[in-house]
Amino acid sequence: MIQDTAPNGGRTQAQRTAATRAKLLDAAVDSLVEHGYSGTSTQGIAKRAGVSRGAQLHHFPTKESLVVAAVEHLVDKRLQEILEKRPDPEHGFEALMDAFSGPLFAAALELWVAARTDLSLHEAMIPLERKVSDALRTGCLEIMGDRVSPDHIDLSIEIARGFAVSALMRTPESDREFRERLLPVWKALVMK
Repeated sequence: MIQDTAPNGGRTQAQRTAATRAKLLDAAVDSLVEHGYSGTSTQGIAKRAGVSRGAQLHHFPTKESLVVAAVEHLVDKRLQEILEKRPDPEHGFEALMDAFSGPLFAAALELWVAARTDLSLHEAMIPLERKVSDALRTGCLEIMGDRVSPDHIDLSIEIARGFAVSALMRTPESDREFRERLLPVWKALVMK
C-alpha cells in the first residue's frame, strides 16, 4: 500500500514534486497569457511560481519544455472540465467553440505564433498539437456521437479555431452576433 504522507505526517517526495510542477505549469500559463511567448522567461516563471531556479531547471530544463508542458496540462484540465459538464449533444458545437477560449486558448495561440519562426519550439509543439487534436476529436465524439462524421468533426475543429482567432478582433457583442448568425449555417453543413 502506498502512503499519501511521509512517516512524520508531512508530504511525500512525490507530493512535493507534483506540487512544484503544478506551480511551475500554472505560472508558465499565466506568464504566456500576460506577457506572450517572447516576454516569458524561465527565470520569471520560477519567480512567479515561488520556486528556485534550480527546481525549475530540474523539472523543465528548457523554456520550450516548460511552456509546452504547461499548455498540455491545461488541455487535459480543460477537456476534463468540458466532459464533466456533460454538454447536451444539441450544444456540442458551442462546447467545441468554448474549448477555444480562456487562458488555454491564449497560451496556445502564443505558442502557435512563436512556433512559426522558432524551430525548437515548433518541434516541441508537434506532439502537443497531435494530443490537442486527438483530445478535441475524442471530446466531440463523446458529446455528439454519430450525429457528425469524423471528417466533419475535424472540419468543425478547424472552424472553431478560426472563429476563436478572428474573435480577437471583435468586441464581445459583435462576436456574439457573429456566432449567432453563423453557427446555424455551420451546423447545417456538418450535421447528418
